[in-house]
Amino acid sequence: MDTTLTRSQLIRWHVAICAIFLASGLSIATWASRVPAIRGSLGIENSGVGLLLLGMGVASITGLSIAPAVMARIGVRRGMLAALVLVGVGVIVVGIGSDVVQLFGVALIGLAVFGFGNGAVDVMMNVEGAALEKTTGRTIMPLLHAFFSFGTVIGAGLGFVAVSLQISVLAHCTAIGLVILAVALIAVANVPVREGTMDAASPAERAHWRERLHASLAAWREPRTYTLGVIMLGMAFAEGSANDWLPSAVVFGHGAPEEAGPAVLAVFSVAMTVGRILGGPVVDRFGRVVVLRVLAATAAGGLLLFILAPFGPLVFVGAALWGLGASLGFPIGMSAAADDPAKAASRVAAAATIGYVAFLCGPPVLGWIGDHIGLLPTLLIVVVLIVASGLFSGAARPLPVEKPTTAQPVRRD
Repeated sequence: MDTTLTRSQLIRWHVAICAIFLASGLSIATWASRVPAIRGSLGIENSGVGLLLLGMGVASITGLSIAPAVMARIGVRRGMLAALVLVGVGVIVVGIGSDVVQLFGVALIGLAVFGFGNGAVDVMMNVEGAALEKTTGRTIMPLLHAFFSFGTVIGAGLGFVAVSLQISVLAHCTAIGLVILAVALIAVANVPVREGTMDAASPAERAHWRERLHASLAAWREPRTYTLGVIMLGMAFAEGSANDWLPSAVVFGHGAPEEAGPAVLAVFSVAMTVGRILGGPVVDRFGRVVVLRVLAATAAGGLLLFILAPFGPLVFVGAALWGLGASLGFPIGMSAAADDPAKAASRVAAAATIGYVAFLCGPPVLGWIGDHIGLLPTLLIVVVLIVASGLFSGAARPLPVEKPTTAQPVRRD
């Protein structure tokens, strides 16, 4: 097909990717908002929750690791469809494991399936988002990530309603799982087939997917990948620790009632969403580096306030500053990784992998430490990582414009 897309196709493409980001955030917040209930149903402590998170994290890393191979072999469209189906099924199995059979192993299997699918789709949707950003010529990655945060807002809000109305974890997770399956079928169908993708490729091109996979791994040999990774690691820890531990920190750290956990998580998620909605113009006005440094200071200050203040309004204020400060680190890192269109796919995949390893594997470690010193003191580790992210923000400075180079074709379908 012609490489020029119509306005209608671009709009549908944009809406589809926003919906996929939203579905990913919704799935994560659904699990996070019900952690206290799942913990009680399974009769486990922080270390048990940490083990569940470890299982999800290991599966997610596996999904992250194979995502480049999936993109090279079958493309992003079919890859995202398969991954989202796994996310929806995994969420439902978590509900069954915690509510119906009340078996730790079943809940762990559900989280592993959920984590594998989310890990794979996280890389793919960022690669596709970078392609959309380059096609439109506009800074839209923060807005795409705003939809991820919007998904967490919806998930936290629904979690609050579910806890308040005493809706079972099974009913809650089943409903969300079915929504994610619907998004998988509808949204992916509206991602356009473009020249150089699997559906548009000739048989000869399809036979060389291994060469494309090899090219996609070249980014791991570039120092900038790792300096960007430090930025994303700190902010991914800031976001991931909130998604997985904020409700528990409120309930078990501050001694608040159970419904306060999803409420504070909702405040964090709203603040992060607002930061991402407004982030594009702010970055264009002041530049990536300045914005990252200011937001790192905001996140660190907000998290300290959340940790040190007694439960009350200041905890909500701290959560809001924490969320606002952590809002743009990941999307700015994605945009920086995609500065060179010829290497955008491989660099975005590599940078996303570093960020999501921290996002998914950091919280289990925090859980183990929290068993020994408490959740609130453990979050001081996240403060240190946020500060490191701010110190390395210079890595996000835009690359100088280079002459066009011949790029290996990258499959997005």
